[in-house]
Amino acid sequence: MPAQFYSDWLQVAREEAKHFALLQTHLQSLGYAYGDFSAHDGLWTMSENTRHDVVARMALVPRTLEARGLDATPVIQAKLRRVASVEALAAVQILDLILQEEVGHVAIGNRWYHWLCQRDGLDPVQFYAQSAAQHGAPRLKPPFNIAARRQAGFSEAEIQALPQT
Repeated sequence: MPAQFYSDWLQVAREEAKHFALLQTHLQSLGYAYGDFSAHDGLWTMSENTRHDVVARMALVPRTLEARGLDATPVIQAKLRRVASVEALAAVQILDLILQEEVGHVAIGNRWYHWLCQRDGLDPVQFYAQSAAQHGAPRLKPPFNIAARRQAGFSEAEIQALPQT
């Protein structure tokens, strides 16, 4: 892969570490620690499932699992705003920053996915569907943050391929 591929993912790693630190500090201010609550390991599992196929990894890790964060964050923020406590509103601000940077992470995944599809002569929509089925990607479900997905580089064909229900 070109050197920029590695630089891009190092940037993502730095920002993800910052996200962790922000969340960990906020949780500590509430008397908790990261890991006190159950979580899924979908990113890690999908990374393992696609370890021998960089195109499938670019299709499924940033463009499915990370992009799901683009969709879920506004919903979570709305719930926190209804709580309206100082702590909840602080969490909303943290999630604002994380969402902004996650759009960039998904954009990096999209850029490299499309680059790889072009290099290998693959149709991005068709290959995505095949990879999702082959590697057991979670089913995409609305609501979708279409504006954030567009900002992150999803094509209109990819947006139109999102399930409606």
